[in-house]
Amino acid sequence: MRAGAFAVIFDHDRRVLLCHRRDIDAWNLPGGGVEDGEAPWQAATREVREETGLETEVVRLTGVYWKADTGETVFNFESRVVSGTPHATDESDEVRYFPIAALPPNTAPKQVERIHDAARGGGPYLRAQAGLTTRDVVGRR
Repeated sequence: MRAGAFAVIFDHDRRVLLCHRRDIDAWNLPGGGVEDGEAPWQAATREVREETGLETEVVRLTGVYWKADTGETVFNFESRVVSGTPHATDESDEVRYFPIAALPPNTAPKQVERIHDAARGGGPYLRAQAGLTTRDVVGRR
């Protein structure tokens, strides 16, 4: 089974932190694949550091998502910043906060759903996610 881990980070105005990918014109939550021997919450913290330069800690699990088309399980966590300032890295050419009601159009619908679940509270949500991928969204613009 493949697993992914992503972090939803809100600022004091409840805007969400997104990373603009270097490889394609898309905005994503910081996150990625869970490595062998790594817990999903550790992966989310590592990925945030690699993509944003921020040190964070996990606050709570907001959802677990099954992507039947890829066989991947994605863990989504709300995290908070412990230290640092968001900046571009080897993986992201821009890192910035966005109001939830004004997310960039080149943000994948699956990521948008995870952001809304985290913002809604409650949960953790358990969902199957199908439909457009990030690359599909970029290709349709």
